[in-house]
Amino acid sequence: MKYSRKISVLIIEDEDYDVNRIKKTLKPFSNRIVIKETVSNGRVAIDLLENDREGYDIVIMDFQIAGGIMGEKLIREIKKINSTIQVIVVTKMTINMTDYEFANQLLEAGATWYCTKYPVDIEEYIYQPTDFILSIVNAFEKKKLEEDRARSNKKLTKNIDDILKKKQIIGETPIIKSLRQQIEKSAESDSNILITGSSGTGKELVAANIHYRGKRKFENFVPINCGSLPENLIESELFGFEKGSFTGAETKKPGLFEVANQGTVFLDEITELPLSTQSALLRVLQEGEIDKIGRTNNVKVNVRIIAATNKNLKDEVQKQNFREDLYYRLNVVPIHVPSLSERRKDIPLLVNHFLKKISMDMNRETPDIEADAMDMLIHYSWHGNVRELQNVVERLLFYGENVLNVNHIQLALGIQIENKAVTKSGTQFRFPPDEIVPWREMERQIKTEYFEIVRKNSTSDAEAARLLGLAPPNYYRMCKELGLKQ
Repeated sequence: MKYSRKISVLIIEDEDYDVNRIKKTLKPFSNRIVIKETVSNGRVAIDLLENDREGYDIVIMDFQIAGGIMGEKLIREIKKINSTIQVIVVTKMTINMTDYEFANQLLEAGATWYCTKYPVDIEEYIYQPTDFILSIVNAFEKKKLEEDRARSNKKLTKNIDDILKKKQIIGETPIIKSLRQQIEKSAESDSNILITGSSGTGKELVAANIHYRGKRKFENFVPINCGSLPENLIESELFGFEKGSFTGAETKKPGLFEVANQGTVFLDEITELPLSTQSALLRVLQEGEIDKIGRTNNVKVNVRIIAATNKNLKDEVQKQNFREDLYYRLNVVPIHVPSLSERRKDIPLLVNHFLKKISMDMNRETPDIEADAMDMLIHYSWHGNVRELQNVVERLLFYGENVLNVNHIQLALGIQIENKAVTKSGTQFRFPPDEIVPWREMERQIKTEYFEIVRKNSTSDAEAARLLGLAPPNYYRMCKELGLKQ
């Protein structure tokens, strides 16, 4: 039989007689098993392994050894250096006795196998030589399996790291730092989560971060937009069906909950679920099983549910559009995602992030953005939140400019303003000298047009007042004075 590589062995034994017995036992298998080093001291063995972490496959060690480190402690120290190294213990402590507690202690410490050193009738070879050789070969196979698993886990972990890098939550404002802390805590548990926030704030991004930072990260993350599922097909999509369960069911179909088994289901726009489907979802939460169309027995599933909505779920419960018992089942851990207007200081970070990311996707150089243009983006009313900001940045890049200014921002936002530019300080007008008018008239004109711009890009008078730094009564009074309100 040909082997891909030889088995490299380290012997830790302080009695020459026993070292020779091990060597004689292994000699017929020298084409397969190589004794790379022999040491008589536990501390020396640790130093040797530290300096050559990948150089040994098997450690054959006496239980009682010199050097201050021996027995179970020595096994644990070896496994700390390289967890895939397999440890075989040879000891005289088990002669004429069967000590299960002793054996369990060795195995719990990390040993693969142990054997008795000798009864008196064996002088030249290790006791039970066939079992000894087989234990070494089996330990080596186990090591290879553990190495393969470690490589697979490393690849999976790298994939998860890549996913999280793509799905990072950008921002340094206190409200976003608090959100990241909530995500970290939520990822540690397996509780159901209800995410609230306006459209475009990144609720799915938050759900994905919770999943990929938690213990289910290597399992499926299945996002479901409840509002996009046809009402007559919603239960078959969620829970699946068996072949022949209805006309047209030519094959059986696993539902999205089965696809997500052991992983996470993200139910976006949860309020769009019909009441009948809410009842079925409640059963999944309570019993951990789904009623599959055409199947007499229920199907067990183990999923974590993260739900999201841009509506006030308590109001929906009061309106009897949403089951109260389901609401309490989902709302175990509530997380609110702030709107972009609540964290305007993060807008420059988001803009630069999207500029770099989308420029890379478009294979072009990342453009610079002028200060006035950035100020305009900071003070714009983002009704569509981060999603709208990303779309605007993508639109800006299609202009192909190396430097983005206020005019580019106006075009991207769809703001039609002639002969003026909106800046952080207000409206900056440029007039020819022959059109100079008295200051009071100019002041009124500037106020009027600036108030109109702000109100046009606000969802309400209250928001416009807040953006202008005015109390709502003062804003209303000034609008009346400017002729903007009756």
